This record gives sequence, structure tokens and C-alpha cells, in this order.
Amino acid sequence: MADQQIIVTVQGIDKVGIVAKVTAVLAQYEVNIEDIKQTLMQGHFVMFMLGNIEKSSFPFKEIKDALLKAGEELGMEIWVQRKEIVDNMHII
Repeated sequence: MADQQIIVTVQGIDKVGIVAKVTAVLAQYEVNIEDIKQTLMQGHFVMFMLGNIEKSSFPFKEIKDALLKAGEELGMEIWVQRKEIVDNMHII
């Protein structure tokens, strides 16, 4: 299951439409959002999302590229990683 999960991290200066844009991309690429956390620290927006790509008909790279493009359009930093890679980094 972890091999089908992705972690999406979004950060930058807060503005209207961040959550809407990122979740719209995830919906377009058939990614199920399993968990979402966000916070605002002195005008700096940070969001973590756990998504599942198991039922998506799109490859991971295409989903990642679409999210990176959305980040550029928003002027935000977006990182997309497979959850299993993140989990394994903590085992070493």
C-alpha cells in the first residue's frame, strides 16, 4: 500500500487558491487524498498531503510533473515523493 501513496508538500507565501489549485490537480489525475494538514505561520503557508495513486490511470511522474507545474503557477514550492521512499529514509 505504501508503494501507492505519495506525500505532497506545499510551502510559500499565503494567498487565495492554494488548496483549490493543488487539490484540483490531484482530482484531475485521480489521486485520492487520504490525509491533509496545513498551517499558516506569520503569513507563510505550509501544507502536507498524503495521497493514494492506486486507482489513478496516470503514472507517478506525470502526476508529479503536473503538481510541480501548479506550484510554478502559484509561485509556491511543491515537493512530491513516494511515501515508501520517505519511510525507508528513516530506517537507515
